[in-house]
This record gives sequence, C-alpha cells and structure tokens, in this order.
Amino acid sequence: MPDYPGLITPVDHMEPVPRRIRATLGGRVVLDTTRAVYLWEFPPYPQFYIPAGDIDPEVLVDEDHVEKLRRGTARRVGLRVPGIGRAAAGRVYTEDSLPGLAGLARLDWGALDSWFEEDEEIFVHPRNPYARADALRSTRRVRVELEGLVLAESASPVMVFETGLPTRYYLNRTEVDFTHLRPSSTVTACPYKGRTTGYWSVEAGGTTHADLAWSYDFPLSALQPIAGLISFYNEKVDIRLDGVLLDRPSTAFG
Repeated sequence: MPDYPGLITPVDHMEPVPRRIRATLGGRVVLDTTRAVYLWEFPPYPQFYIPAGDIDPEVLVDEDHVEKLRRGTARRVGLRVPGIGRAAAGRVYTEDSLPGLAGLARLDWGALDSWFEEDEEIFVHPRNPYARADALRSTRRVRVELEGLVLAESASPVMVFETGLPTRYYLNRTEVDFTHLRPSSTVTACPYKGRTTGYWSVEAGGTTHADLAWSYDFPLSALQPIAGLISFYNEKVDIRLDGVLLDRPSTAFG
C-alpha cells in the first residue's frame, strides 16, 4: 500500500461542472458553457463533456460517421475555423448512451488551442475536484542521492502533497549540487502547477539519467511556495527524510 492518499472516484462517474468552461481555436472562442459535465474516464482525473448546443455551430462539423463505443453510440465530429481544420476532434453521444450522456460532446483536449475555467487558462486536462495539491513549508531534513552521489540536501523544503502521487520535495537552488546536473530542453505542464521552466538530467556512474529534476519559476497561484525551487523524481533517486531512506514509489513516472 502506498504512503499517500489514492484516487477513489469510480470510472464513468458524472458530476456537474460549476465553472464556466471555454476553449479557443485559431484565436476564436469555439465553445462557451456553464453546463459542462465531469466524466471520469479513469480514476486520476475527469474529462469535460460539453453540451453540443454550446459549441459554435459554424465550427462544429458532423463527419457523418457513427461509432459504437463502450459508453454508447456517438457521432464523430471535427472542428473548422478559417485556415484551420481538426478532423476527428471528438464525438457527440446519442440517446443510445449512458444515462445523462446524450447530447454531450467529448472533444479531444489537444484539438483546441487553449482551455479556460472562468478566466484562468488550464493545462493538460481538467482539474480533479476531488484532488488536492498543497505546498507546505517544512523543517524536515531531505537528502537526495543517486548512486552514492549527494545531489541535494535541505532542512527547509517545501513539500507538495498531491492526491494520488507521492510527496514531492522542492528544495532551494542553493541546496542543490549542480555539479552533476545538466540542463535539458524538456518542458512539461501540470493542471495544478502550470508549465515547467527548467529540467535537468543527472550524470552519475558514467550514465546520463534523463530528466530527473525540474522547476516551476512561475507556478499557478495555489502552488506559489514552489516558485524557483527544484524537485527530483522520488521514483528515480534515493530520498532520505529525517535520515530514513524512503522506498522508491511505483507510479506512471517511474
């Protein structure tokens, strides 16, 4: 059993979204709704299902293709604005679907240029309303090692507790030994933290271990305490907390 809270929302669970949801394509708002629905396609997070009537009819293209899917029958749709076409961008469910799903469109996240909850842009996927991501300052001692090399050591970490993931330890840059770190061009995004501004690989034992550490210089407001700090993947390095070696967790990032 992991030593952090798991994700418990069942697959196909549906809930109303209390936030205004908008999305853009080619600089144009193509959907605007206060009637979106969360649907958990798998436990980590839901997807937005949008009433088809709240999508700009000049943009929505019925591709005249019917699909028999696990959640019911759906019509495949594309999106089109001047100069941009996105074929097979999603589907609209029909009456022959799970209760409450008829008339809702599931659009692929990447088919749109940007998504917004109210007036704040969101990244990667919708935020899970049953998940938390808290950044707490601490005076617990954290030591990060790889193959006997000490990469960082701190008595003033910021600990990020995110539902469904192991605790992440964010350390001041002055507490990180950059001797073995090499900058990487990798950029990732998180719906709770924002977009990374730095990634580092680690050279240890004659091997380059790709993308073990990262930083957010401009995190989203709720995670401001981690701004400019550096964290390492627990799954790929050895972390000692108050002198105790932690087990490497098994996650999708391992």
